Amino acid sequence: MSLSLQEIKKNILVCRENVERALKAAGRTDEVTMVAAVKTQSKELIEQVVRSGLISDIGDNRVQELLANYDPDLKVRRHFIGRLQTNKVKYIADKVCLIHSLDRDELAYEIDRQARKRSLVMNCLVEVNMGSEISKGGVPPEEALGFAESVKKYANVRVRGLMSVMPNLDDRERLIALYEDLRTLYEDMRSRFEGIDTLSCGMTGDYEIAVRYGGSNMIRPGRILFGERVYTEQKNGQTQL
Repeated sequence: MSLSLQEIKKNILVCRENVERALKAAGRTDEVTMVAAVKTQSKELIEQVVRSGLISDIGDNRVQELLANYDPDLKVRRHFIGRLQTNKVKYIADKVCLIHSLDRDELAYEIDRQARKRSLVMNCLVEVNMGSEISKGGVPPEEALGFAESVKKYANVRVRGLMSVMPNLDDRERLIALYEDLRTLYEDMRSRFEGIDTLSCGMTGDYEIAVRYGGSNMIRPGRILFGERVYTEQKNGQTQL
């Protein structure tokens, strides 16, 4: 069952309070950007939440949903946070402020080509597969900086930092260790490249750990804000739950 706008507002505030507590525990004084993951949420609900003034950034996992929910007049920064197919870049190149999932040369080439056609430079994050999970995108950690270096040949692509989706681990200490490794990689990247300012990591289940131990300055919570997702599928003209 969908949450009410009032419940969502309360969840956003609680999430922000948790982030502030994690920042304090880490001895940090910087800010963390909340990118609300709006996967499966309706256009109407997204508009209501944005107009409430509590969310200024939203993230889409699927191109189809982004296009269905897109409103050029809605004052919000849109991010693409899901795995991106090269043939879908053309649909979002002029609609998002940041692509979080750059992980291969052919994608960088297509982003550059579509951005150049629109006379813009696309900000991107290199996705890192910290857990070495076959089911997830991202470059291996040891290849991330070399890949970022190779992207420099594309004038219309600007790498701004790193993104990662951590494995779903019950072992808290192991998860903390992975986040600490990611933070080290990010700091190394900042020391070697200009314009690196974004570390996007932490979702509903681990955003506090990401902020406290991983140095995350951009989180992507979804379920903690909107409740459990309800997936639908159109089949033979009927909606399947």
